Amino acid sequence: MNITLSDSAISDLKGIGEYYIKEDLPDVGQSFIAAILARIETLTDHPDIGRIVPEFSAEHIRELIHPPFRIVYLRDIDSIQIIRVWRSERLLVLPEN
Repeated sequence: MNITLSDSAISDLKGIGEYYIKEDLPDVGQSFIAAILARIETLTDHPDIGRIVPEFSAEHIRELIHPPFRIVYLRDIDSIQIIRVWRSERLLVLPEN
């Protein structure tokens, strides 16, 4: 299973690191990022482990919960694209294409 991170997901991860640096907790930020990336790697062998995102109820839009974050991904037949890594209380809104 091929896993890619979208630009928005990469930006989200950078934002997490920057937030914790501003809070004088850079080690906490790096720990969260490392744990999130490790959680994403589990999708290689278990791509359907995430629940369907409630805001969309679409089979191919799934998420893993890694408190306090949501790892939102698009599930395709042979690939996964991580699209957002957000605080779990945020509602997801995808741009219209």
